[in-house]
Amino acid sequence: MAQHDYINKKPNNRNKKPATTKKPLPLFLLLIVSILVTGFAYGLWYIKNNADPELVEQQANPVPQQQPIIQLPSAPEFIQEMKEHEIQVEIKEIEQKGPYVMQCGSFRTSQQAQTLKAKIAFAGLVAEVKHTTGSNGVWYKVRLGPYETKRLAESDKNKLKRVKIMGCGIWPWT
Repeated sequence: MAQHDYINKKPNNRNKKPATTKKPLPLFLLLIVSILVTGFAYGLWYIKNNADPELVEQQANPVPQQQPIIQLPSAPEFIQEMKEHEIQVEIKEIEQKGPYVMQCGSFRTSQQAQTLKAKIAFAGLVAEVKHTTGSNGVWYKVRLGPYETKRLAESDKNKLKRVKIMGCGIWPWT
């Protein structure tokens, strides 16, 4: 096999770009461009010389048209009567049905009731645990109150809902 000398070998004109020659525009392309330019110039000249002078004057100085006057409808009579009418208000005092108590739980064991009482205390309210004995055994009830109005009881119930103590009921106190 013959040895080749690649290091000293001279390149075969790989870096030379072929010379580009500029070709003149074809004659028919020049002819089309000149026809278009001449046609455009003739169109402008034709519009300028053949325009209707009255129409040009009208478009240059438009005359504002008078718009018809719209008459608003008159107000009905009952509106005036409503403005002059006197309002009579009767205020009735709501009868209170008595004091209310809120019960938040009833449990079988005292420890469960005391746990709920502690959660209520963290909400800033005071609760009490009462035990009752009945035919079903001993029940420990967690109660708040008495409240003079139902609105005060609802206010405390909403405070308890904010700290996720749900299921409290409001009843008349007996």
